[in-house]
Amino acid sequence: MSIDYILSILGPMLEGAQMTVLLFLVAIVISIPLGFLLMLAVRSSIKPLSWMAHTYIYVMRGTPLLLQLLFICFGLPMLPVVGEYLVFDRFVAACIGFILNYAAYFAEIFRGGVLAIDKGQYEAAQVLSMNKWQTTTRVILPQMFRIALPAVANESVTLVKDTALLYAVAVPELLHFAQTAVNRDFTIVPFLVAGIIYLIMTLLLTMFFKWLEQRFKFE
Repeated sequence: MSIDYILSILGPMLEGAQMTVLLFLVAIVISIPLGFLLMLAVRSSIKPLSWMAHTYIYVMRGTPLLLQLLFICFGLPMLPVVGEYLVFDRFVAACIGFILNYAAYFAEIFRGGVLAIDKGQYEAAQVLSMNKWQTTTRVILPQMFRIALPAVANESVTLVKDTALLYAVAVPELLHFAQTAVNRDFTIVPFLVAGIIYLIMTLLLTMFFKWLEQRFKFE
């Protein structure tokens, strides 16, 4: 394994890693708030809204992310009448797919966080004469986020690894450049380098969430 060879392939692979990081940031920043809104919809007393949210979560969690990406990239443009208006740039289509998919998972994580809160917390808020809004914002949500944080961290690490699916829809990310180098040079070294880059990204993300957990723990 030549250092010169590794340095020669590192530039393009880091360029691909930038696309990986960009997708991760877009997906995580939008899917977490969307997941929270979905959780509220699921728990809504408006039955049609709750049913639609339940159905959406079931469909998105029950079908493969790769299938969803392929459908958004290649299936939507084939729809009659409206298909011509649903042609997206590949990266934009991938972002939409990741956001819609991960929002469903985050919704379930948040729902689990709410269900884990002891009912005594609600009763204590009533004793303190808190209204529903105060109970939700001051008591329920802070505890929900604290409970859900480890699961959110785990799902976020999974998101980093799932960005490799961009390769299937022809978006030039990290794995694309690794595969190109392997096919060109007949060596597995690019795969090893890609693996190390993924490990570094997940390590940094894990350290960030560990810091968040420690901060919430002492608040």
